Amino acid sequence: MALTPGRWKRVAAAAGLVNDRGVLAPTIFAEMSALAGRTNSINLGQGAPDTDPPAEILQAAHAAIDAGINQYPPGQGNPELLRAVSAHQKRFYDLDVDPEAEVLVTTGATEGIAASILALASPGDEVVIFEPFYDEYPACIEMAGAVRRTVPLSTPDFSFDPEVLAAAFSEKTVAVIINNPHNPTGKVFTPAELQLIVDAANRAGAWIISDEVYEHLLFDGRIHTPVATLPGARNRTITISSAGKTFSVTGWKIGWLHAPAEARAAIQAIKQFLTYVSGAPFQPAVARALDFPQRIFDAERDSLSARRDLLTRVLRDDIGLEVYEPQAGYFVNADVGAVTSDDALTFCRALPELCGVVAVPVIALCTPGSAQYESMRTLVRFAFCKQVPVLEQAAARLQKLRVLAH
Repeated sequence: MALTPGRWKRVAAAAGLVNDRGVLAPTIFAEMSALAGRTNSINLGQGAPDTDPPAEILQAAHAAIDAGINQYPPGQGNPELLRAVSAHQKRFYDLDVDPEAEVLVTTGATEGIAASILALASPGDEVVIFEPFYDEYPACIEMAGAVRRTVPLSTPDFSFDPEVLAAAFSEKTVAVIINNPHNPTGKVFTPAELQLIVDAANRAGAWIISDEVYEHLLFDGRIHTPVATLPGARNRTITISSAGKTFSVTGWKIGWLHAPAEARAAIQAIKQFLTYVSGAPFQPAVARALDFPQRIFDAERDSLSARRDLLTRVLRDDIGLEVYEPQAGYFVNADVGAVTSDDALTFCRALPELCGVVAVPVIALCTPGSAQYESMRTLVRFAFCKQVPVLEQAAARLQKLRVLAH
């Protein structure tokens, strides 16, 4: 029996998952990961670390399993983790968050984002996002029947035009999504930029969904500014984060959010019909991790910063690409226009056969046909959240691109 087109197809199209023949296609990350497997290539496409998490968080998970914490946790989350999120926000950002009224544990940040959008947006509403974007955002906006409005981030510093930002908001705007630090660009929004976004949201009466999963992975002395700490933001901001990126436990899928009590309750009402709950023994382990001494957070950041430098040096100095050095996160973007006349998607599909390395084209995270899509036509995202020997092997393979440079 044929599957009739429905909202699934509109959601897939919004996420760029319908090809030019109208056929449902995998995400760019699934496509490239499968390509890596078929060609035995090093996968620098997906932000999946292959490094070990801190030993302490693994020990805490083992202890929780041994203690019998293996059944459904409370719907809002393990109380220990709710309190730990609150304490974390106070410790790092001097934010007072009520663990009972304002915190919700989610199945990764991904579910937190989806449940927030579905709770806030109705058909015909508008949601503002920045482009290039994490591919979940447009898909979830379409799931809600809402309309996305995009604000381009422009090279070399991935800044935005304040006038374009202001024009993206209207009387139909119900939310703006900020990803800070930003994936895929590695940009850290300045407090002044964030305040412009907060002010625009205030004028429109819109919610702010702040995706802050890379909050502890800022480089070169940069400091994370949670949106909720800014003037006019606290009572309209949903702050989302997770353990996956900070502690290299992406497979645990333990995330959380905090929001004004009424918004938290509305989001939980949606979340309970998505996963209900998950990760029972991992929740107290993450609670333990959020209380780690500063040296552990610093070690994770510094290790990642060194691996960023390794890959950036190869792409820029050895191959001769224009590289946009990331300020945070897992990814570095390079313009491959010096080694190919193809667009980045065509280049990335050929790269495994050419070099035995997989990467992701940034245009897959832009709106097809838009000016932003064209401006990032030759931009490629490489993940550096890998072990040093893996990155060194990838670097050796990428040297083959040198002969193509012109």
